[in-house]
Amino acid sequence: MAADIDTKPVIEQISDDVIPTTEHRAHAKLEPPPLVAAMSLEQRREAEAKMRKKIDIRLLPMIILMYIMNYLDRNNIAAVRLAGLQDELQLTSTQYQTIVSILFVGYILMQVPSNLLLNKTGKPALFLPICMIIWGVISGATGACQNFGGLVACRFFLGFIEAVYFPGCLFYLSSWYTRKELGFRTAVLYSGSLISGAFGGLITAGIKSNMDHTHGLRAWRWVFIIEGGITVAIALVAFFVLPNMPRTTSWLTEEERQLATYRLVEDVGEEDWTSSESQTLFHGFKLAMADMKTWVLTILMLAIVSSASVTNFFPTVVKTLGYNNVNTLLLTAPPYVLAVITTYINAWHADRTGERFLHITIPLCVGVAAFILCAATKSTAPRYVAMVLMVPGVYTGYVVALAWISNSLPRPASKRAAALAFINAVSNTSSIYASYMYPQPLSGQQPNLTVPLSVDCATAALAIIMAAIMRIILSRLNKKLDRGEHVEGAINGVPGVAQEHGFRFLV
Repeated sequence: MAADIDTKPVIEQISDDVIPTTEHRAHAKLEPPPLVAAMSLEQRREAEAKMRKKIDIRLLPMIILMYIMNYLDRNNIAAVRLAGLQDELQLTSTQYQTIVSILFVGYILMQVPSNLLLNKTGKPALFLPICMIIWGVISGATGACQNFGGLVACRFFLGFIEAVYFPGCLFYLSSWYTRKELGFRTAVLYSGSLISGAFGGLITAGIKSNMDHTHGLRAWRWVFIIEGGITVAIALVAFFVLPNMPRTTSWLTEEERQLATYRLVEDVGEEDWTSSESQTLFHGFKLAMADMKTWVLTILMLAIVSSASVTNFFPTVVKTLGYNNVNTLLLTAPPYVLAVITTYINAWHADRTGERFLHITIPLCVGVAAFILCAATKSTAPRYVAMVLMVPGVYTGYVVALAWISNSLPRPASKRAAALAFINAVSNTSSIYASYMYPQPLSGQQPNLTVPLSVDCATAALAIIMAAIMRIILSRLNKKLDRGEHVEGAINGVPGVAQEHGFRFLV
């Protein structure tokens, strides 16, 4: 685990007797720390590339693995329905739907408080693995449930604890990477959910085939026990792998700590995290709620996640092509493979160019066209082409939109943490109502998906509109910065200073 290490502040103080408020920081001079100042431009580029690679290797594989287990433990309830859960506990369809939905109640309630606490402590290398151990234990304990009430309790508390991870990781990444590096790293993180979705069913199928009734336990119980145990084991490893914040990480050299901290300062105008005492729990939440950008981004993300609800019932959608169950499951794979490829390429190009709006809206336009085509035609080939394009259409721009939150609400850190959690929590409310849009197919009949596909199309179109509004807002703020006017959360100063060191919102 990373130990706390004292480093010198990287922003020159205005004066000893002046409190460095936002207004005073507007005229603060951004001076690099000594070891960074001593580097030539070429030396700095080489050092930064080496340091970034070092951080990537240490940070990204572990958070992907943790997210795979987070997503797997959360969504294995759907797979274990086929492994004897509903039959053994004699659950009605309504009770089963309640078990699925109750997780999101806890998931939504906990996101904002957990992110504020994470920012306050500044110890993600402790905070995230501890929470992972707790949700692993709860997941394993689910295998011991004997009735509906026990399942409801386990699922509620599982969602309550798992809520920490995804918004926490988004904040975590934004504390290590510059705005132009965040899109691709967010895509890397989110790939964990796609990998989990691809292999979760295979794991359950293997356990059902080989362990049903082993030691007197049905396969669904072994799924929870085994996956919960793996989660706890990975969390224990994470304690020794994950770093905390750039300025308190022991496996970086002094030069790398100064560079890792200063490049974020240079990117957004102030140091992200200095001490626990400098972070407030609720002030950041108030700032986030008072910022119109938070609400625009909230509607944007809610619309995207709502349109992506089609993926929760994708086998049902593909089943309308008329193939048997095995072929239907096989046909669900290509859209996800394409989504992984397009997501990585789009996020990489978004970071390379620093552009956000088009990288979000162009995939959504493809999604809108796919929903319309799928709802409008009954021919097999065009419908499957539309289905193949649906998943990339909603997911490709999603990770760029996630990065746009940190890009647009970067400082103070407590505000960014609160905004990330709040937006993610509200967007996930769609998971509660989306299940009611897709009807269960009756025996021998194909469900009519015109209404749910139309709703998904409309919400994707709403997301495009909100992205356009967000672009207009950010463009106007950038024009204010160009004129030397004060903008909250940016490097402010007279023209020239602002141009040399200035923050610009990515549009």
